[in-house]
Amino acid sequence: MFFLRIVMKRIGNLYESVVSGESLWEGYLGAKKSKGGRRGCFQFEKSLGRELNELQEELANNTYKPRPYFKFIVYEPKKREIYAPAFRDCVVQYAIYLRVMPIFDKTFIDQSFACRTGLGTHKAAEYAQDALRRAGPNTYTLQLDIKKFFYSIDRPTLRKLLERKIKDKRLVDLMMLFADYPEPKGIPIGNLLSQMFALIYMNPVDHYATRVLKPAAGYCRYVDDFLLFGLTRAQALTYRKLLTDFVEQKLKLTLSRSTIANTKRGANFCGYRTWRSGRFIRKHSLYKTRKAVRANKLESVISHLAHASKTHSLQHLLNYAEQQNHGLYCQLPKIYHTRHHQAVERSGRINGVMRNRCSNVC
Repeated sequence: MFFLRIVMKRIGNLYESVVSGESLWEGYLGAKKSKGGRRGCFQFEKSLGRELNELQEELANNTYKPRPYFKFIVYEPKKREIYAPAFRDCVVQYAIYLRVMPIFDKTFIDQSFACRTGLGTHKAAEYAQDALRRAGPNTYTLQLDIKKFFYSIDRPTLRKLLERKIKDKRLVDLMMLFADYPEPKGIPIGNLLSQMFALIYMNPVDHYATRVLKPAAGYCRYVDDFLLFGLTRAQALTYRKLLTDFVEQKLKLTLSRSTIANTKRGANFCGYRTWRSGRFIRKHSLYKTRKAVRANKLESVISHLAHASKTHSLQHLLNYAEQQNHGLYCQLPKIYHTRHHQAVERSGRINGVMRNRCSNVC
């Protein structure tokens, strides 16, 4: 019954707003910001007015169909098949996203961190660390994630979740075009709307965890990876069973793993190994950063340093870059040089104090 109690007022008459000339123009600007510089964007811009008019006419006449995807494989580190949409379809997706996302965003909890403005991996890791600190030393965390999440999303269930908030059938039909997938279950990885669909699909889990289970020290989720803090071991075992049943019965999903651990062990979450006293990037990220340093890939190194910027791993990586590739180290943004020098000076002061104490004892 809980699944039905969080239904809110449905909103209609959105389709005309989404397919208006103004909305498609905004969609074009959003797609250009994301996909600018690519061939598809260049070809679209060559006849921008005609392309936008054709899109608007197709959408108004219900004749619009997305073009075939460009498919490719990535390893991050898991193997994933990416579906890259045509640029004109990115324009339509952005037009939908800009109108629909604010409606659903109001229903999301603050601790849902993925693919939302002002949130992300750093915020998620900070929340997890704060939650570990709030939890008592003899409590437990419960961590779960979904098996092959995007490939397991049940499209009829997704449609029902969309219809609980949007009563405009034409708009829901249009949105579901971007959930089409060659398998009986799943949605394409690579669409902008797939990110929003993931947030909507897991939203019932968030409300169930926070409003029914109410873990003492908090709850957070990043895509399909979610954590409950401050539990007794008995609670952790009970909540694992309840959440397993909830995702299977209500969302037709299966858990891939679950971990019950003492709070002292910290949490491996959202790309970070986090304890109450500190945070580090994962070993795989350390390996990739060192490899990028040796290969002299400046942009890649800067990206990895940004990921490590609020962790105890940053100084190690800066030391490694300075020692292994000084030329690349000198090209890093000044902020990293400043922080590195401050850390070295601070370490020197601490070592100096320790040497003085040792000499006094001797």
